[in-house]
Amino acid sequence: MQVHADSSNFAAGVGKKEAYEQVIEQATALFDGQRNWVCIPKNKKIIKQEHNTSNTASLLWHALHALPRPSSAVNWAGFYVLDPSASSTGKQQLILGPFQGKVACQTIAFGRGVCGAAAASGRTQLVPDVELFPGHIACDGESRSEVVVPILVEGKVVAIIDIDCAEPDGFDEVDREYLERLAGILGEGCDW
Repeated sequence: MQVHADSSNFAAGVGKKEAYEQVIEQATALFDGQRNWVCIPKNKKIIKQEHNTSNTASLLWHALHALPRPSSAVNWAGFYVLDPSASSTGKQQLILGPFQGKVACQTIAFGRGVCGAAAASGRTQLVPDVELFPGHIACDGESRSEVVVPILVEGKVVAIIDIDCAEPDGFDEVDREYLERLAGILGEGCDW
């Protein structure tokens, strides 16, 4: 099956659950035969290709922007992945992966900020007001709420889905439910 850019088109007036269902359906189709999370080695250099996390970041961005506020106020959607050098240094940290939005922090230590809390605990962080979250990292000062969902493989965090919103209370239990489903699909559908 050849994918098409129309995969990231969402109907006007679509509901949140329906938008997430479309994200999951499209992501599953896009992952068919593609297990790379973002890039593959070729001739001793890394070349970026539009693979699973890149396409998923785009799907999430377009889905949320098709919805009414506060979802349409999402200002960052993407991934941080486990730093492969962490095993040699003993210092677990995340490195920036594919995303949509403004430039972002390049590394985040486990336990630091919302992303680091999700990575350290292996649990979703649904934060209605980032200003009240101890140790919040303000990569974008416009962000007011955040949801971070760990991607687990064999019980270990390999990456996280991170979505920021420019409004407080930008996320709810529907976001949590569907993003956790999506994280499960990514965990199983990629060679981490």
